[in-house]
Amino acid sequence: MRSAPTILHLDMDAFYASVEQASKPSLRGKAVIVGGLGPRGVVATASYEARVLGVHSAMPMSQARRLAPNAAYLVPRFALYRSISDQVMALLRALSPLVEPLSLDEAFVDLEAGGTAWDERSARLVGAKLRADIRAVTGLTGSVGLAASKMLAKIASEQAKPDGLVVIEPGTERAMLEPMPVRTLPGVGPATGDHLRRAGIHTVGEIAEAGEDELVRLLGKAHGHALYAMALARDDRPVVAERETKSVSVEDTYDVDIHDRVRVGTEVARLADRCVRRLRGAGLSGRTIVLKVRRYDFSTLTRSETLRGPTDDPAVVREAAARLLDSVDTTGGVRLLGVGVSGLADYTQEDLFAQAAGSAGEEAAGEGEEPEPASEARPEVSAERRWPAGCDVRHAEYGHGWVQGSGLGRVTVRFETPVSAPGRVKTFRVDDPALEVAEPLPLVEGVR
Repeated sequence: MRSAPTILHLDMDAFYASVEQASKPSLRGKAVIVGGLGPRGVVATASYEARVLGVHSAMPMSQARRLAPNAAYLVPRFALYRSISDQVMALLRALSPLVEPLSLDEAFVDLEAGGTAWDERSARLVGAKLRADIRAVTGLTGSVGLAASKMLAKIASEQAKPDGLVVIEPGTERAMLEPMPVRTLPGVGPATGDHLRRAGIHTVGEIAEAGEDELVRLLGKAHGHALYAMALARDDRPVVAERETKSVSVEDTYDVDIHDRVRVGTEVARLADRCVRRLRGAGLSGRTIVLKVRRYDFSTLTRSETLRGPTDDPAVVREAAARLLDSVDTTGGVRLLGVGVSGLADYTQEDLFAQAAGSAGEEAAGEGEEPEPASEARPEVSAERRWPAGCDVRHAEYGHGWVQGSGLGRVTVRFETPVSAPGRVKTFRVDDPALEVAEPLPLVEGVR
């Protein structure tokens, strides 16, 4: 562990929900819940106003609706979240070459490696400026923790929430950790926490007092050693700039179990095409095709097939996924399907043949994303489902707005923009030709 608090942990505050509040003036200061809106949906993020009502991420959406019946329930807009995340990550990379993203809204930064901080004072100044820059560029808030290790920096950012900055000065770590509950430490989930509680261990200080041998006896060798080290504030893990992608996958959970075998096959083909688009977007290919099936009784099956060489051909992936599906019994119904590709490479077998023929450049010049085959399009859905709650729309007369809800052949839209006052509400037929899906607007005027 280093001698200055030069490892920074950034955690954007209630990221998805905060983006929605920033883009929708009428929702600011109100309970907002983002996630799957179907009967089996789960909460992705809840605003702080919803959290005080007991709603939290990973909670079943049905339970969230009981706790917060008057909240705004919105579907995620991942393309928008990714674009804002890219803006935030660019600010972090301006501070240091060592940035370790953990998700769209969370990352570690080694400030010492970037020469931007070397002691407590310089680190605090960098953290304060970062928070101001994030607000200026995105209109959002982030919480910053600074410490001498990754574990402590993450704990500090949790203490800083929401919209704060906490610095843990070297030499104070043990005293700070001792009164904290055991669940504060990374890797201590409900099961481990209960196990420790039954042994009379409730705080991080009591973990240290119990001793390494007792922890190994209680939790096993690997977990016991690691937990004892964390309780003593020992963490020498470096910030890793690039994490190697091991697989690319997509999956869908269905509101109603799928029993029709033809529909299951159609869904698998559609997922295979989505997976390949994501694969190509990352400039990758893969050798192993993986099919995931969760059946009506929650049993989950995975099947895989390894090809002779890496591919990013949608037809090849579709055919392999279809062969894997043939080995799975779906007669009782299917609630989730997924298709993935692993054994990744940054070339395809076809590329190798092209290079051998001296024509790799010609091959690359003709590449483009293939459209989905018409025969494998999704089954037709009702008109109401074309307007998911929260999506951006534009009306020929009223301008930009977002969908508050739809049903019974009608769609209700609130017309407002990120820089306007709360807007008025209008209801239209779902097939109104003046209403169309729109791209999200920038959260900050003049910043894209």
